[in-house]
Amino acid sequence: MGKNKVVVVMPAYNAESTLEKTVNDIPEGVVDEIILVDDASKDNTVEIARNLGLTVIVHDKNMGYGANQKTCYDTVLKRGADIVVMIHPDYQYDSRLTPIFTEIIEKGICDFVLGSRVRTRKEALNSGMPFYKYFSNRFLTILENMITGQNLSEWHTGFRAFSRTVLETIPYHKNSNDFVFDSQFLIQAAYAGFIIGDLPVPCRYMEEASSINLKRSIVYGLRTIITLFQYVLQRLHLVKFRIFDLYVN
Repeated sequence: MGKNKVVVVMPAYNAESTLEKTVNDIPEGVVDEIILVDDASKDNTVEIARNLGLTVIVHDKNMGYGANQKTCYDTVLKRGADIVVMIHPDYQYDSRLTPIFTEIIEKGICDFVLGSRVRTRKEALNSGMPFYKYFSNRFLTILENMITGQNLSEWHTGFRAFSRTVLETIPYHKNSNDFVFDSQFLIQAAYAGFIIGDLPVPCRYMEEASSINLKRSIVYGLRTIITLFQYVLQRLHLVKFRIFDLYVN
């Protein structure tokens, strides 16, 4: 281990069947701590996490995916993390790639690294990604790249790594407690001028993996577009939005 403290966070909800596999795939000695925040699961996620030796924080009630991440990031900041890796504990992403993500940040190549599930259309669909999710992912990603000037292959991944500075700059507590938190967080990072990159990550779509339904996907997409519209207005200095009030040291 180098001088940087690397911490993995896992926002969890009903992940008892996939959590252990996700944790076991993280190479030994790569991270200093794994923190799981449980959003009032109805299964044995908490018990399994504790048996695995993870640091576990439990919400008394279900607060939402975005609220879960807020707790994750508050915790890692307090515990002195230099590099944060967010991995969904549903075994959809290949967590063996964790050290590659962290090395890119440690070497100063990127501030923020995303795991992309869509290197090619064939691979994405063969992994089990529903066509409507693939189509909406492509549409939103193209739109987000055009508006923000990025060139990422996917904006909507649950495997992300970033530096402590990203967390200290982005006002993530002003974001939604729902799924659009992810879009807001990444658009904020682009607005702040952080260097964002991505790497291909094999993914697995299976019954146990978490996935939002069509209705919630539509809401997520619309709220993402609204956030992009806010980004444009903020860039043009026409309107100021709280989510872009960056913390600048």
